[in-house]
Amino acid sequence: MSTIAIVGATGAVGQEMLECLDQRNFHFEKLVLLASARSAGKTIQFQGKELIIEELTKDSFQGIDIALFSAGGGISREFAPIAAAAGAVVIDNSSAFRMDADVPLIVPEINGELAKSTPRNIIANPNCTTIVSLMALAPLHRAFGLKAVIASSYQAVSGSGAQGIIELDEQAHAYAKGEPITPRIYSKQIFSNAIPLIGNVTENGYTDEEMKLTKEGAKILGMDSLKASITCVRVPVMRSHSVTMTAQFERPASVDAARAAIEAFDGVQVMDDPQNGVFPSPLDVTNGDDCMVGRIRPSLVLENALDLWVVGDQVRKGAALNAVQIAELLV
Repeated sequence: MSTIAIVGATGAVGQEMLECLDQRNFHFEKLVLLASARSAGKTIQFQGKELIIEELTKDSFQGIDIALFSAGGGISREFAPIAAAAGAVVIDNSSAFRMDADVPLIVPEINGELAKSTPRNIIANPNCTTIVSLMALAPLHRAFGLKAVIASSYQAVSGSGAQGIIELDEQAHAYAKGEPITPRIYSKQIFSNAIPLIGNVTENGYTDEEMKLTKEGAKILGMDSLKASITCVRVPVMRSHSVTMTAQFERPASVDAARAAIEAFDGVQVMDDPQNGVFPSPLDVTNGDDCMVGRIRPSLVLENALDLWVVGDQVRKGAALNAVQIAELLV
């Protein structure tokens, strides 16, 4: 039996982690909830008990076996090494350690065996869009050998945290009342709109959010490099990300073989009969564990390539669930 800590327990992902622990009957001896000083002393109901939130300090990790971090990169960079030095295995949801060579970057269905080797006692949780994309690409890579990816993401406002959800909700109500709409956290109005810029623009013209699939994807799939070009778009969807991809392979890839490869892979389902209106949408995966893939068809432009559409709940599989699944590998 393990002692588990959640850092950032009051946030959206922290709350989802608690739900995943409960729903998956994760066995632990003690659960410690950590957050900022302003949240310390508040209580959270969990499995019929009232748990008191404690302030995150440098002394918070004595006796902790597994620490789930979801409080942002700054907190992770400061406190994850402290937790690791105290003997806890850190599972970090931020981007702080993802590309460190001695920190495994894990999606359990793809490379879960790496959880057995943690030189720094730190495991990184990938970016949410990377996870959703790779749940479709990994089985295809194993079947046909992935060569290159061209993709566009349609990312829900929950990817911006609670404030993203609030902003979309407020703008929808303002529109209904005929009131002026003033963006706060987004550069443009998000209601009834799409914003093709997520993250900070880098020297090559792509944003750091867009480069994550290229860098993280190669590391997770065990490739020396991955040719990927992605445009990340914020859309007025409350929860769950969608990605449309053209994936090119080393070997010929038929639609039937692709469907079979995906169906045989844990954590992802095929929902692909568009002639009869069967295809996945964000609402189909919201609050669900599995990603879903549809619109699988041969590319009309590239050889040995398929076009496809994948959706996944980025708060759950894209963050909280993936972290809890990693913790399950440890116990």
